[in-house]
Amino acid sequence: MRTVTTPIIPTHQTFAKVKAPHELHLEAICVFVAIGFFLDQDTYWKDKVVLAPASKHELDEHGFVVDSKPWFQWHSTPTISDFSEALEAYSDLFEGIIDKQTKGKRVILPLSGGLDSRTQAVALHRLQREVFSYSYEFQQGYPETKIARKIAEACDFEFESYSIPEGYLWSVLDRLFELNGGYSDFTSPRQMAVVDYLEGKGEVFSLGHWGDVLFDSMHVPSLSKDELVTFLERKLIKRGGLELACKLWDHWNLSGDFTSYLKSRISELLSKIRIEDTNAKLRAFKSMHWAPRWTSVNLSVFHSVAPISLPYYDNAMCQFICTLPENMLSNRKLQIAYIKHKMPELAKITWQAHRPFHLYNYHFDKVPYNIPYRLTNKMQRMMSSLIRKPYLQRNWELQYLGASNQIHVIQQLQELKSDGFIPEAVITECCHRFYQGQSLDVAHPINMLIVLSQFYKSRGHG
Repeated sequence: MRTVTTPIIPTHQTFAKVKAPHELHLEAICVFVAIGFFLDQDTYWKDKVVLAPASKHELDEHGFVVDSKPWFQWHSTPTISDFSEALEAYSDLFEGIIDKQTKGKRVILPLSGGLDSRTQAVALHRLQREVFSYSYEFQQGYPETKIARKIAEACDFEFESYSIPEGYLWSVLDRLFELNGGYSDFTSPRQMAVVDYLEGKGEVFSLGHWGDVLFDSMHVPSLSKDELVTFLERKLIKRGGLELACKLWDHWNLSGDFTSYLKSRISELLSKIRIEDTNAKLRAFKSMHWAPRWTSVNLSVFHSVAPISLPYYDNAMCQFICTLPENMLSNRKLQIAYIKHKMPELAKITWQAHRPFHLYNYHFDKVPYNIPYRLTNKMQRMMSSLIRKPYLQRNWELQYLGASNQIHVIQQLQELKSDGFIPEAVITECCHRFYQGQSLDVAHPINMLIVLSQFYKSRGHG
């Protein structure tokens, strides 16, 4: 017998066995197809589960789950009412966590134009850590690395910029599947395009994942249970995902209908979260399911190069969140105040989500103040299109569009047609629509079909 204690937000999936037939969990796969990740403890197989977060699990000598009990439950119990007190507590906790995670080590810091990595830059600069920082951007996309470079220069960090190239996916697909196990699509972890450049650059990654969820609100009004289930269902389902999931549900002749099944699963999981406030409940749901089953899955790409640390995943940070009132967690208030107070020069650098504004004037990102930038940006994208260089915003555009990529996509999906695991008509229709001008509507289904094709090739190893 052995005990496995999982953190509040695990950085990786820990698999275990349960007594059930060793057969495909087709209902769970339909959910995966619809939303892009597996819910709760589901996997591809009925006799294989992922250990739930924030719990103590007893496993027997064969790896079967004997017992599981939670050691922490998300709650909303505000004990801090003064913003200055909250800011001081956040600053001390955040810098203390990063100090513990990086002490005596050369740090690899991915930088973006957002706030999470910027808060880390502030803390690492104040702690006088040796830092190698980097950023990447899409070919023919927004020059995100310009903002990251300015942050690195202000902190006196070593910095390199990279470009995400067209079609890199096909040379790393097998390796990426080994790393994430097919529990995520393959275009979201764009770090896979640059990971080899990071070998030997440092001793530990400091990753800013989940800060934007913990320190913001979804700005949702108070909802009833049924309203919340409907709202979350709409948030979870990816564009084109419901249609594909329903077709597979029918093809596999599963009982009932998919939409009812998904709704009941969401309702069941929400009922286990004993929080009244709608936004706090949603934050808890995302942290219990979205983070460990989607965000964490691709942390393995970073970990293939060096150990990883995530200050916003830390147990103490999650526990701290539960003590703050919702009004302090909305609109990134604490992170913004921390940057402005501790390192004002970083606050004056463009915030990408509100470009061209920064942390002192982002409130002007509204009409009429942002009209000049919007017009200029639109003109730049139009000019790019005129010279046959479309403005790209998503990784799948670089990996799936174009003649060469199309050949790879078709070849990748060919094996799925071989014995009817996925209906050939469904695959053909998705590809036809994707390459006939409906790419935005079918990008997610193409993503999911490519994942299933990789899983299908390795399914005997489940």
